[in-house]
Amino acid sequence: MTTVLIVEDDPINFRVFSKILTKRGGLEVKGTEDVEEVLKFAQSGEIDVILMDVSLANSVYQGTPVDGIKITQMLKSNPETARLPVILVTAHAMQGDREAFLKQSGADGYISKPVVNHQQFIEQIVSLVP
Repeated sequence: MTTVLIVEDDPINFRVFSKILTKRGGLEVKGTEDVEEVLKFAQSGEIDVILMDVSLANSVYQGTPVDGIKITQMLKSNPETARLPVILVTAHAMQGDREAFLKQSGADGYISKPVVNHQQFIEQIVSLVP
């Protein structure tokens, strides 16, 4: 079964994404905003794709606050996790943000919040699973 890791600091968003993906998409979901856990999950081989919130208020790595862009850069620069698809999710959907965030992070996809079309949301995630 396809497993999605949701990296999200808002429990409501996590619940909404989780419900859409499990009930409508038939996918398995795990969730954390702990950077160490994200890296462990990514290296474990248990995860098929990561949904990464861009703005993470509580995520810290080695004593430094980090956002979803930084965590994605870390994943993409590590040969063990570079192939794992990462989709950025953000409410910061201004003109040009998509291209800037994708270029800056090396992520494989971009979804803006709020998620309105649930089927399209699922398809966009599943399309990146090898």
